[in-house]
This record gives sequence, structure tokens and C-alpha cells, in this order.
Amino acid sequence: MEDRQQGAWPIVVFTDGAAKGNPGPGGWGVVVVTPAGEVTELGGRVAHTTNNRMELTGAINGLAACEDVEGPLAVYTDSTYVIQGITQWIWGWRKRGWRTASDGEVLNRELWEQLARLVDARGRGGIVWHYVRGHNGTPGNERVDAIADGLAQGQAITFYNGPLAGYGVAILDLPADTDLPERRSASSGSKAAAHSYLSLVDGTPMRHATWAECERRVKGKSGARFKKAMSASDEAAILRGWNVPAGRL
Repeated sequence: MEDRQQGAWPIVVFTDGAAKGNPGPGGWGVVVVTPAGEVTELGGRVAHTTNNRMELTGAINGLAACEDVEGPLAVYTDSTYVIQGITQWIWGWRKRGWRTASDGEVLNRELWEQLARLVDARGRGGIVWHYVRGHNGTPGNERVDAIADGLAQGQAITFYNGPLAGYGVAILDLPADTDLPERRSASSGSKAAAHSYLSLVDGTPMRHATWAECERRVKGKSGARFKKAMSASDEAAILRGWNVPAGRL
């Protein structure tokens, strides 16, 4: 897909966030591709944060980087939290004075408000949000994951800023299916059941039946990774993304 004519695609933004320990050290990563064929990588680190805050921070920085670039915006993220929050839940939060349906305070309100201002500034229909299944081989998603995860671990990241022709990532190799997985709205207080929860600690993977079990294993473990799988194929894709050979579970 890299042979598209210059100016023939919208501004493409990939964004991701990560936190080790959740809460713990975190990082966010962004890749922006303009219709003029320019690529910009961005990222940042926070000493103590959560995964959701880093996902939001990545999205905010991705949109902020495009404020002076005209045209439609296509945002790709593996965070259902970000997509559902900014396209669905935020309307109810605002009507209720930033309270949830169960009358609790909306977490990360200041970040949601920053993101909403950036979205509103592009006008109605100016942004299309695309869900990308994490660790499923999408080059742009893999790159922002590497940036976010690396920064969360304190690694030095070399950011690319230059022409698309010189970029080593097939960033415009975009997934065909970017619909959100089917699940109930968080405002109703329930979600679709997970197939499993996976953790990776010191190179050893483990499958868990509940999030509580998974959290107990990864909490406080440096470099630990964890992910919810919605199906057997999702589970296999996550393990591939972690470079875990089949049959290790």
C-alpha cells in the first residue's frame, strides 16, 4: 500500500500507551503520516501512571501533532477504552456533570477533556477512529507499541522524522477490519466476557481465568506484560506478538 499517490489518503495516526505494573512507569507512542508523505514519530515517559492514562495521552499527542495539518484524520489504536470513551460514553458523562451512570467520578477527566477539545476542533466527521487488534502484525500498531513499551521500561528510543520513502515501517499497510469488538457499553456496568487473561513474566507465559489472578502475577514485576484475549485466535495473536512459541502455555 506504500505506492499510493501523494495526497490520496487522510492523515494517518497510530497511537498506543503502556504502563508496567499498572500503575507503574509508563510510556506512550505515536506515528503520524501526512498526505504530503511526511512521517513523524513521538513518544514520552511518565514515572508513575496507568495504562489507560497512557492510552489517552498517546491519543492526545497524536491529535495535537496534527492541529496545523488540514484534512480528514484516521486514528488507529488498540484501545477500546479510548474509542468508546470519545465516541460514546463522553456524551453521557457531560450530561451528568462528568459522573458515570453509577454516579461515580469519571476517571482521567482532565485527559478526556483535552482529547475532546482536540476532536471538537477538527469539526464533525473530521476524525474517524479505527480499532486495531493489538499484537496482530499491523506494522503501525507494532511500532507505536514498541515505542510506548520501550519508554515505559526506560529504554532509549530513536524517533524517525522524515519522508515516507525512507521510513522502515510499512505504516500504510492498514487492516481492512477496524470495527470494535462486540461488547456492552461500560456505562451499563458490564462487558463481554473474556476468553482468557494472559501474562508474561520473566519470559514465561501463563493463562488466567480472571483478571484478578492475572493482576496478582504481574503486579510489581519489572517488564511484565499482560493482555485480555477475547477469543482463542486473539490469544494466539497476543502470544505471537510476545514472541512466545505455540504450545508454551
